[in-house]
Amino acid sequence: MAVAKKTQSAPSAARQGVTDNAAKPSVADFTKDQELAAYRDMLLIRRFEEKAGQMYGMGLIGGFCHLYIGQEAVVIGMQMSIKAGDQVITGYRDHGHMLASGMDAKGVMAELTGRRGGYSKGKGGSMHMFSAEKNFYGGHGIVGAQVSIGTGIAFANRYRGNDNVCLTYFGDGAANQGQVYESFNMAELWKLPVVYVIENNRYAMGTSVSRSSAQTDFSKRGVSYNIPGEQVDGMDVRAVKAAGDKAVTWCRGGNGPYILEMMTYRYRGHSMSDPAKYRTREEVEKVRTTHDPIEQVRMRLLEKKWVSEDELKKIDAKVREVINEAAEFATHDPEPDPSELYTDILR
Repeated sequence: MAVAKKTQSAPSAARQGVTDNAAKPSVADFTKDQELAAYRDMLLIRRFEEKAGQMYGMGLIGGFCHLYIGQEAVVIGMQMSIKAGDQVITGYRDHGHMLASGMDAKGVMAELTGRRGGYSKGKGGSMHMFSAEKNFYGGHGIVGAQVSIGTGIAFANRYRGNDNVCLTYFGDGAANQGQVYESFNMAELWKLPVVYVIENNRYAMGTSVSRSSAQTDFSKRGVSYNIPGEQVDGMDVRAVKAAGDKAVTWCRGGNGPYILEMMTYRYRGHSMSDPAKYRTREEVEKVRTTHDPIEQVRMRLLEKKWVSEDELKKIDAKVREVINEAAEFATHDPEPDPSELYTDILR
């Protein structure tokens, strides 16, 4: 497939489609309630990120802002595979993971705008939010750093003798970081309950995986450590759920870590400052029109006559209401008191 710059070599034929190189895994057989829940939850993330993008453009959000638009099925499908007590940790493209973990949209948006009602009291911003109550451990700005921390969380689970599993998310770019492989070795050596979820959106910070990775099948990155892995259609929430169930069961059973490579795609650039000229508009539009994660669920709901168009419009309207309320709260909540500069500091 052609790309915008001559310096950007085209991905190999095996990698051109989002799912071309993915194995054909089983998909979970969703009930009506599961389809509706997945639709609502993914739509909440989509509308939140769209609003965040608007607010960033208006100057209401400062610093970096990495949107999750297009990748919603990954985090929602995986969240459907875990139980209360399991933990989640991710990198800087984290708003979707927060919402999927049950964190309130108002608190997330308030953190984006630097307000005292934010999850990190307005001091963390887009990339650094936490919620011990929801077992969400960040939001980390350093590429790949969360992999070591997630492995440590899994170690704590094993040490305490509970049956909790830590979902540790990172991208195709972070997959080339050295600490990732130190973590793999430790996790397999000590049979730690951690699922490494590699969100392969194909371009890292702006370079195709075919140009930056000698091994472009990231599910095989754990082979030398005897860690099993598989590729998954990360645009189909049912496929994610099925793979997530398998991986979580493996880890909870004391078998050690598991790698899931989610073949996904981001519609926006790496961050709000990225014009994404390293790919064509036609490529993005093709994924949007043929493999959008939310549209797939929408079409199944309609084809099975489980809901009507009007009912889906009402769901969207309700979601937009939640997001608008979050934006309203985030723009009117007071900023942190200057004294907060000296709190929560390790001395």
